[in-house]
Amino acid sequence: MNNSDNQFDDIRPLNDNEVPEAIAQLLADERFKRAVEQIVKPYTWEQFSSMLSMCKSKYDFQKNIIYPIMNRLIDKTTEEMNGYGWENINENEGNLFISNHRDIVLDAAFFNMLLFDKNKNTTEIAIGDNLLIYPWIEKLVRLNKSFIVKRGVSVRQMLIVSKHLSDYIHDCIKNRNQSIWLAQREGRAKNSDDRTQTSLLKMLTLHDSSDPLNTIKQLNIIPLSISYEYDPCDFLKAKEFQLKRDNPEHKKSQADDIENMYTGLVGYKGRVHFKLSENINPLLSEIPSETGRNEILDKVAVIIDKAIFRNYSFFPVNYIAYDMMTGSQKFSPEYSDEEKQNFINYINSQIEKINIPNKDEDFLRSKMIEMYGNTVKNHLNSK
Repeated sequence: MNNSDNQFDDIRPLNDNEVPEAIAQLLADERFKRAVEQIVKPYTWEQFSSMLSMCKSKYDFQKNIIYPIMNRLIDKTTEEMNGYGWENINENEGNLFISNHRDIVLDAAFFNMLLFDKNKNTTEIAIGDNLLIYPWIEKLVRLNKSFIVKRGVSVRQMLIVSKHLSDYIHDCIKNRNQSIWLAQREGRAKNSDDRTQTSLLKMLTLHDSSDPLNTIKQLNIIPLSISYEYDPCDFLKAKEFQLKRDNPEHKKSQADDIENMYTGLVGYKGRVHFKLSENINPLLSEIPSETGRNEILDKVAVIIDKAIFRNYSFFPVNYIAYDMMTGSQKFSPEYSDEEKQNFINYINSQIEKINIPNKDEDFLRSKMIEMYGNTVKNHLNSK
């Protein structure tokens, strides 16, 4: 174990020599058993336990446990899973993949599946500590190459925690050539209006805040666009919009997070596409060196956002939603009357799943249509 491992013990993934003990603890945890028993079928718990016990490294775990489970999930819940832009990855360096954020669990998991299929090293995954609801979840995600983003800290502690995280990300990419997946914002963009938070970019510069532009360049950022034809959590996101509208103090509970994770995992997603843009360093080199820090962060956010907007995949539902949002027929050649009616029926069936006081169906419908149309809107505005 090197010094950087010791320095980052509180947030890093497990080391391989810690894997057997973590697996033994997982198998002894009744909550873990209850949570995964349904997911690992057709294996029995005994068969799964035996397979898990044979894993001696994070690679073993991803290859022998995560990969086959995710493949079965993909077969059940998607029509196709495609990745594009692999030529933009330089095998000799680590990259920071910054993507839009649709699904709590699957954005990074699906991307790592595609990397695995291409015989490329999987990424380490940033995960907020707010999702580590039970001790077994933290063990599991650290076994799956996740590192922890501490969110439940005081304002006074936040700068220290953010600097620590920034140092870790730079250590991964520069010293270990280990790529990282990071969402462009804290939490999902629930209306699909994907924007990179400058606060996230500010955190990335804390490693060396005296030279923010060069500090960002060292991360070899590659924007990643994630497109789901259908979002199984669309009705849950719409529900949250109304609850927050009606009560600005409303906050999701742990039960809500679990419901979102489970619904995202097992729900139908249709076609799913991942598209990598080019490394943004050539564009960063066009920013004058004398530019102020805040302006640099704003410019970097715009560069990442435009790359993500340009690389979306669009399906008939996106064009239908855009035309419904705008009251236009701009994309009517892209879909049939039957496809439009099917989308309207789909939205109505999702709204039926929502059970809240003073249910505002018109508001819920407009929010769900935005989720599918905003990607087209942002794509058009990025040209």
